[in-house]
Amino acid sequence: MNLKDTKYSSYFLVKEMMDTVDTVRNFDPSVSGFVSDEVLKTRHLLYSGEGSSRIMPSKNALRKLKTWGLDINAQTEGAHQACEYDLSKFTVLLASNSGRTKETLMLAEKLKKENHTFYGLTANAGTPLDEVSTKCFVLRCGWENAVAATKSVVEQALFCESVVWNVAGKDMKAALASLPEKIEAALTVDIPAEVVEHARKAKTIYFAGMNDGVAEELTLKTNEIVRHKSDFLEGTYALHGPEEVMEDGDIVFVVNPIESEYEKYQKVFGGANVHVVAIDTKQTPFTTVIVPDAGELQQYVYLCAGWNILVEIGLSLGVNLDKPSRARKVGNEM
Repeated sequence: MNLKDTKYSSYFLVKEMMDTVDTVRNFDPSVSGFVSDEVLKTRHLLYSGEGSSRIMPSKNALRKLKTWGLDINAQTEGAHQACEYDLSKFTVLLASNSGRTKETLMLAEKLKKENHTFYGLTANAGTPLDEVSTKCFVLRCGWENAVAATKSVVEQALFCESVVWNVAGKDMKAALASLPEKIEAALTVDIPAEVVEHARKAKTIYFAGMNDGVAEELTLKTNEIVRHKSDFLEGTYALHGPEEVMEDGDIVFVVNPIESEYEKYQKVFGGANVHVVAIDTKQTPFTTVIVPDAGELQQYVYLCAGWNILVEIGLSLGVNLDKPSRARKVGNEM
């Protein structure tokens, strides 16, 4: 992507993706202190939200919490299912970019009736979620004009992950300070023309990767930005049967493929005549989109590289990147 080229700059989506650089640069980890302080008391945490407000923000944070071995019972769940749970011991964080998501507000009202303290995360002040929450943080990235959420996803993810940083007492400011330039590199790295060509012709675009929300969020964004069928293959699920329904010419983007499984990926996908593209910090045996190494914050770089790929595919198909035909800015509004 390149904002100096009108092919890109005419779209709000591209501008908002590039805004992510400053969103990260301006993020202050202390803003989530009111949530982490409560988590340190309860030792239980539930993230809830729908779609892009939950996939990457919650799952990325949970991966970090479990990787660091923190003694916190942390979960993530959609609002309807969370309504079935006994949350009396949990610190609850509800995310809704619009602040008007029906399912999230339904869970909020249930918690309020139970006199349960809970917190909100939204992009707009004065919204129903802001008003009903015990305390609510309003994102500083601003409202997005494109239907597909981008910079707000990253700020929500940073907020949710910073809860984990604060609980662990880890200072992530140095890692955070170097992240903006690495995100910018991922957003502007050249995507090989053959990758775009393969993807635009594919009947289904697959994303494979760990259960940290990155590949799953890119799967959703494929629907909204490229208007293609897509599927998320968690972990090594790609090696356990999906090749049976893959079609000649389909494409699989593997986020940080597991080195010990390189040969198996080649065998399985080669047998299905499927194109394989890796998104990684190093060259792999596959066509590879190489991005900078951001250490503990690598998932944000992978996500932005995926956005870059999807923009190129969408432009090659001639779709309006800002406005899908049917998808709405607020998926299920109260």
